[in-house]
Amino acid sequence: MLPPRVTLSGTTAPISGHVAGLQTSRIGDVATLGRGNPDVIPLWFGEGDLPTPRFICEAAERAMHAGETFYTWQRGIPELREAIARYTGRLYGIGCGSERITVTGSGMQAIMLSCQALIDPGDNMVVVSPVWPNIVSALNIVHGVSKPVQLERKDGINWSLDLDRLFDAVDERTRAIFVNSPGNPTGWTMPSDQQKAILDFARARGIWVMADEVYARIVYNAPHAPSFLEHAGIDDPLIVLQSFSKPWAMTGWRLGWITSPDSFGEEIAKLLQFNLSGSPAFLQRGALAAIEHGEAFVKSMVDRCRAGGELVFQRLSALPQVKVARPEAAFYAFFSVDGITDSLAFAKKLVTDYRVGIAPGVAFGPGGEGNFRLCFASGTERLSTAMDRIEAGIRASS
Repeated sequence: MLPPRVTLSGTTAPISGHVAGLQTSRIGDVATLGRGNPDVIPLWFGEGDLPTPRFICEAAERAMHAGETFYTWQRGIPELREAIARYTGRLYGIGCGSERITVTGSGMQAIMLSCQALIDPGDNMVVVSPVWPNIVSALNIVHGVSKPVQLERKDGINWSLDLDRLFDAVDERTRAIFVNSPGNPTGWTMPSDQQKAILDFARARGIWVMADEVYARIVYNAPHAPSFLEHAGIDDPLIVLQSFSKPWAMTGWRLGWITSPDSFGEEIAKLLQFNLSGSPAFLQRGALAAIEHGEAFVKSMVDRCRAGGELVFQRLSALPQVKVARPEAAFYAFFSVDGITDSLAFAKKLVTDYRVGIAPGVAFGPGGEGNFRLCFASGTERLSTAMDRIEAGIRASS
């Protein structure tokens, strides 16, 4: 049953009940308290303190001056799609043609478009949780249902997934399984054998796998995280979602891409007509520079995050009331504090009283409450000051 339409204050005509019922981000609720205050150290969002490298910006600037400011290809300029295909093939040792690549206006839009393409009202998607909350909101917008399956802390610290529980959650209205690996907020990385098992299951059941692999390059013990693409044929029911934001410090550029069967990309192209009509060509020139000449920067970003993650882990694990896993991928510490059960209230207190911002675990769905996410993609000096403030807040709460 659809929710009733809602009339906004000061208006006479109603809007969609689904839209009116969307919750604002709990991360945003915390950030609103301190954003713009130079005294607050912001570690709430998934970005660091490095600007986009100059060579990427200069490529976009040259394209603007060359007049690349008109409408462009809906699935992305051919040069960028071809470069992404080469990059994908090189990274994973697979064949990947440009016909499988669709450029999107951010990784988030890749998720939204995929939900629009797959989900009819009442359909559901099985989602590994805790997870970045926007996937659940995207499902709500298209009148779909999220069926969360929680990661477990079997040893009390490190995360793992029970595949039997995941498969048992699939029913006749399930259209896809959503896996974010490396994970936001946990940093959990799905092993390759589990990826293969899920893809085999999806093939047999006639459902899709949506794999959010945005953090595939932010890995500390390998050149890249395991990918579903390493097990998939070109026509398998697999949609891999990617973004330029994290490896190349391009969060504000809002560019991502989808790797999928070509036939799915053609359907996404239809939706792009009515959502974006194609990402700006000059921004795509910057993305092309990133993917063709940005390997040295990616390495430096991983080294920076490795140092930040180790600093944060050492500081947090030294506190007896804190449980935290050593980060193996992504750039988050996801930790719990004994005695703190209202993560939103405590995160707000850290902003107002201790001038440091982290994300409340409640924002990340089932399994999230009681935890906090800290983004450590910043310099160690900044993180050290932030940890001084966080430690003071934790000690005061005991």
